[in-house]
Amino acid sequence: MTVRVAEKKDIKEILRLLLQVNQVHADGRPDLFKNGGQKYTEADLEEKMRRSGELIFVALENDSLLGYSFIEIEENEETTSVYSHKTVYIDDLCVDEKSRGKHVGATLFQRVKEYAKEIDAYRVTLRVWECNPSARAFYDAMGLKPMYTEMEMIL
Repeated sequence: MTVRVAEKKDIKEILRLLLQVNQVHADGRPDLFKNGGQKYTEADLEEKMRRSGELIFVALENDSLLGYSFIEIEENEETTSVYSHKTVYIDDLCVDEKSRGKHVGATLFQRVKEYAKEIDAYRVTLRVWECNPSARAFYDAMGLKPMYTEMEMIL
């Protein structure tokens, strides 16, 4: 398995995986997520690939796309109450449902960590939906710890 920065030729497969991610969310939170929807369009992905401060890593085996990770680099300026620091935010990480259990997610996460160290980031952050316990268990296994809890009351 190899991990590299996504290229335009990967967009079709990334869009296919985005449908899988959305379905997990639609099943868990049908009040918020639409069946058959996806977070990004082809044009959105092309823009992400050009934009400074954003990267998409893809995991491949024999030219088959097994998963991806979207990351954003956040620069936090020093204020009177916080030190300056750089954060690598994982906007999305997906492993094709056919490739789960083959360490694809761990390989992608390891590459994100390596990249964060390369750019001298202080931390890696992400959000995980409570309706996705398998994702939460994966991130726990990767060594992530809760930073804060966001709570809601549906009205």
